[in-house]
Amino acid sequence: MKRIPNPNEIFPNEYRTSCFIKNVIKAPNIIVGDYTYYDDPNDPAGFEKNNVLFNYPEFGDRLMIGKFCAIACGTKFIMGSANHRISSVTTYPFHVFGGLWRERTPDHLSQLPFKGDIVIGNDVWIGRESIVMPGVKIGDGSIIGAYSVVTKDVPPYCVVGGNPAKIIKKRFDEVLIDLLLELKWWDFESDELVAFLPLLCDPDLEKVKRIVKDRLGQ
Repeated sequence: MKRIPNPNEIFPNEYRTSCFIKNVIKAPNIIVGDYTYYDDPNDPAGFEKNNVLFNYPEFGDRLMIGKFCAIACGTKFIMGSANHRISSVTTYPFHVFGGLWRERTPDHLSQLPFKGDIVIGNDVWIGRESIVMPGVKIGDGSIIGAYSVVTKDVPPYCVVGGNPAKIIKKRFDEVLIDLLLELKWWDFESDELVAFLPLLCDPDLEKVKRIVKDRLGQ
């Protein structure tokens, strides 16, 4: 009997370059959904250490990644504590070097601008060596082109690229986008998803619309 891939495995296939990263995360402020993987020929299980930069949970921001995301090698998520104070004459972080400098300056983390959580939706593909900046929200189904620097929110089902990343196009028309956002196939039970896979991989988008509408009772 053929098996359904186990979301609780670290390395889901024989290549061992892809890692279901929810199973190797230790930081309490990083939340990752089932089947989201990071691909790296060298150290895919080192995602938290190598790819989530300046992560200090006490700062208060989170990295939240949905289900079924594909994160390519070298992608970096820059957490909020990477910032410097920008409300004063100097941006220099005197406090972190101790001594009299620490005594005469406010606590370092308390001075930093707070951008909020990084939130990545479901079924998002992030291309190689991309950078996602603090506080950015990326909608379900979006594609981030390789080597992009994402500084602003990305709506669902958009293709973006560049530095700074800009919207190149929407993947589908608004009707199909709305249907997919209502369908939320990433929340299907495992057997239900297996039965639905042929449609999810079908390039006949008009057929997809008809079937999804019927399923949603529209």
